[in-house]
Amino acid sequence: MSDDSNVPATPDEVYEPEGDADAGGLGIPGLSGLPDLGGLFEQATRMQQQMMEAQEQLHATVLEGQSGGGAVTITANGAMEFEHVRIDPGVIDPDDPELLADLVLAALRDLTNQVQDLQRGSIGGLDLGDVNLGGLGGPGGAFGDL
Repeated sequence: MSDDSNVPATPDEVYEPEGDADAGGLGIPGLSGLPDLGGLFEQATRMQQQMMEAQEQLHATVLEGQSGGGAVTITANGAMEFEHVRIDPGVIDPDDPELLADLVLAALRDLTNQVQDLQRGSIGGLDLGDVNLGGLGGPGGAFGDL
């Protein structure tokens, strides 16, 4: 050993912990319990591709919110890009503008609920596989309770 008791003098004096010497796929001793980073990268790439496909599907799907028995209709795609608003002239009452405002708001809410359901279905369909972060997260993980 060198004069400093914490620094090994030769490679033979380097501490090698027992156990998994290739934990995490890195070949670094002492990292047991870490996930396979190569596998996580491949999984993240697959998830990214699935997310892009889901976003394309959302953009291609057109939904319609209605109120007043179809007196007001609003169309948008699954990404909430509005495309069209149609108001039946029969519901336009200059003496009661609040009625028209309520009908538009109800149609927007109907459309928003449909879009949210569609988005949940698209994202819920992602294949997360067997995500295993080893000791990196959660109670008692390497980062503790974040």
